[in-house]
Amino acid sequence: MAELRSLGVQPPSGPALSKGSLLQSLRLWEALASGEQYLYAVKEDLAEWLKELYDLDIEVGTFMEVLETGAVLCSHANNVTHVAGEFARACPGVARHLRLPTAGVTCNLTAQPGTFQARDNISNFIQWCRKEMDIKDVLMFETEDLVLRKNEKNFVLCLLELARRAARFGMRAPTLVQMEEEIEEELRQELDLPPADTPLARPPRKPRDLHNLDQMVQRGMDRCTCPIQFPMIKISEGKYRVGDSDTLIFVRILREHVMVRVGGGWDTLEHYLDKHDPCRCTSLCESPCPQTPWLCPWAGVRGGSIMGFAASGAICRSGRPR
Repeated sequence: MAELRSLGVQPPSGPALSKGSLLQSLRLWEALASGEQYLYAVKEDLAEWLKELYDLDIEVGTFMEVLETGAVLCSHANNVTHVAGEFARACPGVARHLRLPTAGVTCNLTAQPGTFQARDNISNFIQWCRKEMDIKDVLMFETEDLVLRKNEKNFVLCLLELARRAARFGMRAPTLVQMEEEIEEELRQELDLPPADTPLARPPRKPRDLHNLDQMVQRGMDRCTCPIQFPMIKISEGKYRVGDSDTLIFVRILREHVMVRVGGGWDTLEHYLDKHDPCRCTSLCESPCPQTPWLCPWAGVRGGSIMGFAASGAICRSGRPR
């Protein structure tokens, strides 16, 4: 629970809660908190990356505060544009096939949090991301998402996508992006494809921390108490088969987090299992348990209390027999 509180999620409490309702409330609290673990892990990675790039006094706990005036964001945009220009001059042939930024942004370095100047900085950065980096709206954020903390997730995903694109022409990348490149190279080798066509001399990557990965994965799996556990079988270093299908996932360690490569993004192993292991489905589901609704303690719940979080469906914690 101490770890959950560190994410800013407070547990339900109060004398009005019965023992049974308290248990249900705690399950919901854990589900909401586990959904935040991915965001916490990415913010932690980006904070360390920005600290190394610009010698900033920033960490996961001060991440939003350090960036909320937009000054660091605009300075970063101008630095990305500068690196892109150097890349275009050094590798004109390759540069013609990439979308490179050619213009920077104006910035008020003395802007104070919450002011018009801060909002103007952030708006300039947003427009630069759209126009110069071609980041699509699905990965973009709005000014108030940062100023008023309305949507931290989209803000964080935008910064990660920007780092991903800038790495193509020489910017130092966060650890998550480095791990993505590593996985893509592994897939190319498996498919006997040529290596990525890049003239860049990649900076040395941090050694892969896979020594304790099996033990960390097993600790995550041990939460399942079914007679027959949800299967997660090691195929090779950092690669596992999950469930009853042939689905393969790549797993990596990011500091103390076990991360799963999902599509074009990442998730924590704990949250991934919450969504895929039927006996520990503590995530917010779109509909009640179809197979065994009588076993679902969330079935039929609607708005008006902590249990009524999903307006269009019950909150499912399936207890399907194994």
